Amino acid sequence: MKSQNTFFNTETFLITGLTCKNCAAKVKTTLAAQNIVAEISDDLTKISLNANEINIVDLNIALKKVGNYVIVAQVNTPEMAKNAVAPPPQIVIKPMQVDNSVTFFSTYKPLILVFAYILLVCFAVEWVNGSFNLQRFMPNFMAGFFLVFSFFKLLDLAGFASSYAMYDVLAKKIPVYGYIYPFIELGLGTAYLLAYRPAVINAITFVVMAFSSIGVILAVLNKQKIKCACLGTGFNLPMTTVTIIEDLLMAAMAAWMLM
Repeated sequence: MKSQNTFFNTETFLITGLTCKNCAAKVKTTLAAQNIVAEISDDLTKISLNANEINIVDLNIALKKVGNYVIVAQVNTPEMAKNAVAPPPQIVIKPMQVDNSVTFFSTYKPLILVFAYILLVCFAVEWVNGSFNLQRFMPNFMAGFFLVFSFFKLLDLAGFASSYAMYDVLAKKIPVYGYIYPFIELGLGTAYLLAYRPAVINAITFVVMAFSSIGVILAVLNKQKIKCACLGTGFNLPMTTVTIIEDLLMAAMAAWMLM
């Protein structure tokens, strides 16, 4: 028997919380993982779902994990109004509050601390060796960068892949690349740490980071209000020119060591 929470075949619902096409893409990706094909209207207010069985309470729970998106049944008749499905009580949508006290440091504190820790370790290595050697310092820094950043991405691999597909050029077309990318970083970090075939590793790093920066640059130029996935899903870092600098810095260091 069909309950007030369950629908069959293709149904159209209202959806709240969508602000851009990237939000719509994230919702589609999340629902696809539930074996549901979704189509969202151009005005981002309606969503059509196609599946053998649709339980919107379960779907709202899944959507809550990726954003403030809520699906509700359309109420067109008194009978439908009587049986309308309200959002799960644990899902609360609050209006965005503008905090004028937010500073650059508070926004990027996780990223700044990560870079500070890596730099501290790299300078400690140089101090122990008695002199500063750039050819030793740079590979150590890149090893730390890739190992630490891959660690945070691997904490929530599926979440990272979903976020990465919102702006990376290749991950948009081939979603599985988002699952592979953290392992590429892990491999590069390990190779730098072991000083394994430096010329080959620097060439790979240059290609990977330069290509990765393309999607970031396009997202920033298009003023997309999306989260940067450089530290995975554990931190709410905005996509800005800081992310561009991060990617291009690694590409530039790899290029310099190739010369």
